[in-house]
Amino acid sequence: MASILHYFLALSLSCSFLFFLSDSVTPTKPINLVVLPVQNDGSTGLHWANLQKRTPLMQVPVLVDLNGNHLWVNCEQQYSSKTYQAPFCHSTQCSRANTHQCLSCPAASRPGCHKNTCGLMSTNPITQQTGLGELGEDVLAIHATQGSTQQLGPLVTVPQFLFSCAPSFLVQKGLPRNTQGVAGLGHAPISLPNQLASHFGLQRQFTTCLSRYPTSKGAIIFGDAPNNMRQFQNQDIFHDLAFTPLTITLQGEYNVRVNSIRINQHSVFPLNKISSTIVGSTSGGTMISTSTPHMVLQQSVYQAFTQVFAQQLPKQAQVKSVAPFGLCFNSNKINAYPSVDLVMDKPNGPVWRISGEDLMVQAQPGVTCLGVMNGGMQPRAEITLGARQLEENLVVFDLARSRVGFSTSSLHSHGVKCADLFNFANA
Repeated sequence: MASILHYFLALSLSCSFLFFLSDSVTPTKPINLVVLPVQNDGSTGLHWANLQKRTPLMQVPVLVDLNGNHLWVNCEQQYSSKTYQAPFCHSTQCSRANTHQCLSCPAASRPGCHKNTCGLMSTNPITQQTGLGELGEDVLAIHATQGSTQQLGPLVTVPQFLFSCAPSFLVQKGLPRNTQGVAGLGHAPISLPNQLASHFGLQRQFTTCLSRYPTSKGAIIFGDAPNNMRQFQNQDIFHDLAFTPLTITLQGEYNVRVNSIRINQHSVFPLNKISSTIVGSTSGGTMISTSTPHMVLQQSVYQAFTQVFAQQLPKQAQVKSVAPFGLCFNSNKINAYPSVDLVMDKPNGPVWRISGEDLMVQAQPGVTCLGVMNGGMQPRAEITLGARQLEENLVVFDLARSRVGFSTSSLHSHGVKCADLFNFANA
């Protein structure tokens, strides 16, 4: 009798699971790419996405963190799902998440609160606060596309996507308004790129195209976008990719190496002169980050950079700085701002060019400031490329080959914006 009851219970749960996933489909063709639409938060300059999660599916707004280890969300309020599970401690799922810490919650069972589960530490990348939460698994859905069309394909699902139910205090400061967690794109085993690649058989690669404009969407494209999206509006937008080696720090952060900086072809100075001031740094260590809106430079680099930058513009155009920026100009007195060349990896390495538009920020009406921050004497990296430097550019993170690709000409030169890559009307 008990076995019959168990059979009907399992059948009921299976039917319920299929019913609530009716918005997604089983693809008839192999999936080459999956796409996550991303938006710019106008008040913080950070980027966020609506993840489709749970059963029934619902949109969960999360910050996009390029260097985050995993997806974490606040489960303490209004987390309702028929498919949520908490893996037992020492289970295969816990080993995959690289956690061996057991956790038991004394309160009534709910998502984020079970006995004998795994504990997983999550971090708010803006405040650097950390909190211990429960490892959970639940449905995640994402748009598939074949890459040959601008139409987003149907939602396809990962039935048992691993994430952390983090404590609610982690979402209370620093994040864009109404976001409920953070989507980590880092190198860790259960980061978003690694789980999607494993489940759908994608190449271990993703491409960011972040929109500069809060009113339009950009995208993170998981899979081999350069080979599957070559022909866009009858032009190859990936034809001028240049690559530089990618290294992963002990903290799992994406780093590249900048050999030198030029502003309007004027050299700032080789970066190996200042690397010894940063504990654990290698010469030219440069972190790529979406949790920092602007470029951040170690103090010595910042001082030299701003001095050379200011020399390229009329002195009478400088005005009193507007916090948090240190160098500002009367925008009515300047027609164009100088571009910056980052010479990557070695003296004759590829050049990552940052236009003046990608560096300047309108701080007040008629006042434009250099969007570069002084990181002090011992920042996390000599240089941090922030979200602003990634916007309206194609940046390819090729994890399989340990390299980063970047366009040597901007999308703008093709007459294209990130918002044009896909039809985001129903995303």
